Amino acid sequence: MTESYRTIEVRPASGALGAEIHGIDLSMDIGDGQLAELRRAFDAFGVIFFRDQVLTPERHIAFAERWGEININRFFQPVAGYPNIAEVRKEPENQRNVGGDWHTDHSYDRVPALGSILYAREVPETGGDTLFASMAGAFEALSEGLKQTLRGLNARHSSRHVFGAAARSAAQDENRGRIGNPDLANQDAVHPVVLRHPRTGREGLYVNPDFTVGIEGWRDAESQPFLDMLYRHARAPEFTCRFRWHEGSIAFWDNLATCHRALNDYPGQRRLMHRITLEGVPID
Repeated sequence: MTESYRTIEVRPASGALGAEIHGIDLSMDIGDGQLAELRRAFDAFGVIFFRDQVLTPERHIAFAERWGEININRFFQPVAGYPNIAEVRKEPENQRNVGGDWHTDHSYDRVPALGSILYAREVPETGGDTLFASMAGAFEALSEGLKQTLRGLNARHSSRHVFGAAARSAAQDENRGRIGNPDLANQDAVHPVVLRHPRTGREGLYVNPDFTVGIEGWRDAESQPFLDMLYRHARAPEFTCRFRWHEGSIAFWDNLATCHRALNDYPGQRRLMHRITLEGVPID
């Protein structure tokens, strides 16, 4: 049963996660009561979507700051004049997109990001949707025996193989002007494979194909097949929703509760998004 909301309209996007929020203009100041309802929807659905928003960079920042401190991205090209807004951009000549593999933002940080607020500035005529997966839903569907096994495991996460010098040199021309600072890709972290969410108390998987490099204490040959099994399970259709972008759309997702993937199915077209990431709290 969907909870009632007085100041916003909440339309669930799927049975697993996600909801569109209507009846709100994010270019205006948001009152405490309405913010409280947004927080409730955010925790209930894992990712919330907004349509037809017209935001200046200043208003994008103002909305983000109502939720917490902004994390300055180390690797993405910033929006000119706004270092706390990162560009997520694919030009018509680019073959690869940013975020095209399943991942959760900043899991390589010792204190992972709370959430990410992605605003569509320019989108292709067709394609470029984003898929989201509920990591709590995926965990809850596992057998009790596997849940108990997973609760006793930790996983290693790293930024080096994605943003480091070797990765950047292999795709130097493709990512020029989009991703940089490979010398700053020195983050390594260990987190529980099963995370108890600090706000909701709900347990969920906390591993992802992009940044998780292995199970702590296991050989790679042992941990990779095990992780691959979890990844296949977590992206099953019953745990996912799909968001189709339009100019002015916003997706705001919980990095501790979800994984996501940006589809790369719009060759020869441009896609420009502005992303603000929010600092999190220790989870270990």
